[in-house]
Amino acid sequence: MNKFINLKSLPTNLLAKSIRKNYSNVAAAKLQELALEENLIVVDENDKFIGNASKRACHEVNPGGLIKLHRAFSVFLFNTNGDMLLQKRSNHKITFPDCYTNACCSHPLYDIEGEREELNAIGIRRAAQRRLNYELGIPMTQVRPENFHYLTRIHYADQGNGIWGEHEIDYILFLQKDVDIKPNQSEVSEIRYIKRDQLDSEISKLNAPLTPWFNLILKHRLKLWWDNLHRLKKFENLNEIQRF
Repeated sequence: MNKFINLKSLPTNLLAKSIRKNYSNVAAAKLQELALEENLIVVDENDKFIGNASKRACHEVNPGGLIKLHRAFSVFLFNTNGDMLLQKRSNHKITFPDCYTNACCSHPLYDIEGEREELNAIGIRRAAQRRLNYELGIPMTQVRPENFHYLTRIHYADQGNGIWGEHEIDYILFLQKDVDIKPNQSEVSEIRYIKRDQLDSEISKLNAPLTPWFNLILKHRLKLWWDNLHRLKKFENLNEIQRF
């Protein structure tokens, strides 16, 4: 049963806080709804461009469980001590709300010409710079496209809640740098840095599930890559798309 609060009965300070919180929730939901109209880059299973479609169309689970395959990226951010940033997605997110994941996960946009460029994954790197600024408030001057280490691509699919899901060619980007962070609460509800030797214990204590892409990378590659932050070149696989 829904519970209604009589705002007029609240003390002035609590009334103000309640109004601000309600306004913030409405604004965050509106931003997520608007983002569904952004155009993503649709690709085939070999990551070849075949067109564009809205974020909504790329995440709707169609009859039979089909989801449009589109281009995406996942940023793994480490500080200079080698600790990795973990974020919890806001409960306003359309796909996998309230789930823990890596520092930033998003898409290059078709409508931003520079993010369609494929050579050396420069379009992906530009998109990662933009989203780190939007989601985590990291100044764009602190994360230049050339700062990202592009490791490989992963093809995965997950039907999510049966209404919204994912089907992506996911570019994996590593970044080791000390940065200033001011999370966007409509995107991120929590952040924390975790140490390599505490990874398993920290993951086991989380009070919410992991996103499917983060769980996949954690299971198959993350520990190896994390153990080799200073020689990642050795682990690049830019020609093959990983399918676990």
